[in-house]
Amino acid sequence: MNIENQIIRDGYDRKTCWVHPRCGIIPAQNGSSPVGVMTMWKTRLTGNDTFSETSDLRTEDGGKTWDGPTPQKNLWRRPLSEGRDEGACDWTPRWHAASGKLINIGHSVVYHNDEVALSERKTVYSVYDPTSRIWSSFKKLAFPESLREKFYNEGAGCVQSVELGNGQLLIPTYFAIDSPGGDPFERDYAVTVLRCSFDGETLRYIDHGDELRAPADSGRGFSEPSICEVNGRFYLTLRNDNSACVAVGDDGLHFSPPKNWCWDDGGELGSYNTQQHFLVHEGGLHLVYTRRGADNDHVFRHRAPLFIAEVNQESLRIVRDSEQILAPNRGARLGNFGVTKYGENEYWITVAEWMQAAGPEPICFDSTICEKYGSNNAIYLVRVRF
Repeated sequence: MNIENQIIRDGYDRKTCWVHPRCGIIPAQNGSSPVGVMTMWKTRLTGNDTFSETSDLRTEDGGKTWDGPTPQKNLWRRPLSEGRDEGACDWTPRWHAASGKLINIGHSVVYHNDEVALSERKTVYSVYDPTSRIWSSFKKLAFPESLREKFYNEGAGCVQSVELGNGQLLIPTYFAIDSPGGDPFERDYAVTVLRCSFDGETLRYIDHGDELRAPADSGRGFSEPSICEVNGRFYLTLRNDNSACVAVGDDGLHFSPPKNWCWDDGGELGSYNTQQHFLVHEGGLHLVYTRRGADNDHVFRHRAPLFIAEVNQESLRIVRDSEQILAPNRGARLGNFGVTKYGENEYWITVAEWMQAAGPEPICFDSTICEKYGSNNAIYLVRVRF
């Protein structure tokens, strides 16, 4: 495994910074190079997930140069009522081979006076036009009437999905397990996998699988899941406040009870309260993650550096000796990232330095603390080649 680290762009204004860069790849056609389209957006540094405009970057030369950022107004906030508007965020673009379309999957978010309302979320999607280079206006995934109360607060934000041989998509998602009302900041969440069809324009719900719930004493439950398939076996990784977890199944809908990610010597991995994503390579499986215990107590939730390591597919444990650093610890968190396959033996991990620091809960708004360690909102493209 060869790792090559490149900074696409850096610099910020200490008021906002770019976050959540994730890239989708349009395969090569007629001898041309694949096209990479990366969506990202800005967050207000004095807020908590206060996201503004979504923009994208585009490359046609293997990531050497990038056009943009180009504002994508169809993905910006929409007014709802006085003081309230709705946006879409946590996008993950992916190529859908059956329709020949690049689809972006994320979730909606409601703001009240420019602060997250946490009243409800919905899985949303948008489709890319490679000619005009414009993303379509985001739409919400519709559920049958019988499921609307169950999934009143549900969203597939920051997830990896799987396209089956018949073109159907397995999209992991997380949803609130209480009823509407009550304190939205005290909710617990469960994870399930949605099976959906996509015809190039409309994403449609078919059914969903097991509803995976965390133990009652494990914080806010499970969230931000990702799924992959290796040799007909499906792996699911789950965010939890206390410890990242893994489950496995044979059909992508039904899974074993989740268990904590551990090293091959039995010790816990130390990843918690953030995302992990998979990298699948010719039958091999790797996990990309952040963790404690890496001289990183000064980083918000220990979300830097960004690591990759091999997964033992039988024991569901991480091979400690295989761990390598993808993106360095420069004081800023790297927990919101994307993994995509670029070519036959090349994979791209994209991540940005999020310029909010560790400090009094939930976060410290003084971005100069991150700067002291060298960060400046760099957006990394990390190439992993086998």
